[in-house]
Amino acid sequence: MAVLTRPEILQAMQHGLIDFDPMVDQFQLQPHAVDLRLGFHFFIPRNWALDKTGRRAITVSIDETISAQEQFDEVCLKPGQFFEILPNEFVIATSLEHIEMRAPNLMAVLFPRTSTNRRGIDLSLSGIIDAGYKGHLIFPMKNEAGNQVLRVYPGERICQILFQELSSPITEEEACLHGLSKAKYSGISSPTFQLDKEEERRLLIQGRMDELKKQFGLSN
Repeated sequence: MAVLTRPEILQAMQHGLIDFDPMVDQFQLQPHAVDLRLGFHFFIPRNWALDKTGRRAITVSIDETISAQEQFDEVCLKPGQFFEILPNEFVIATSLEHIEMRAPNLMAVLFPRTSTNRRGIDLSLSGIIDAGYKGHLIFPMKNEAGNQVLRVYPGERICQILFQELSSPITEEEACLHGLSKAKYSGISSPTFQLDKEEERRLLIQGRMDELKKQFGLSN
C-alpha cells in the first residue's frame, strides 16, 4: 500500500477526504505523516477497591468479565492543567483531534513519535484506523523512566498517523463491520474506552472456544 506524502495529505484534507477537529497546524505536518496532539481525557486503571473485607488491592488490572467503566477512572483536564504519569504507571490517553476518514480507499496507522519514546514514555502501539472511521483515537501510555514522574501536557505532540491507500475501495458498510458488529469506537463523539464484544468475551471466559468457532464460523 502506498503511503501519502505531505502534498497528498493536504490535498485530501482540502477535498474533505480527511478531516481533523481541531484542524492540524504547521507544527504537525511531517513529510509523510501528521503528528497528533495529546487530548484532555485519560483513563487510569483502578488498583484498589473498598468492600466488606476492607481496602484491598486489585491484582488483575483488566478483567474481561467486568465492564471498562468499573475498572478505569476517567480524568478530564482543563486547559492549563498537566497530567503526571507515576513510575511504571499504565494509563489510557486520547488524541486531541477528532478524526474523520471519509475516503473509501484510505486507512491509517498510528505510531509513537520517537521523541515521546526518548522521554521514557512507552506508546506500544501500531493501531489501525479504518476507512470511514470517525472519532478520537485512544492509546496506551506507560512510564518507563525508572523512578521518575513524567509530566505531560494536553496539546503536546505525542504520536503520529500515516495514511495509506487501499488496493481497492470499500463501502461504508464494509468499513463499519468489525467481525460481527459495528466498530466500537467509530462514530462516538467523546473519547471513551470499551472492551471487546460481549458474546465473544462470554464464550472465551467460559473456555468454550469450540462452540465459538462452531457458532461463528465463516461458513455460517
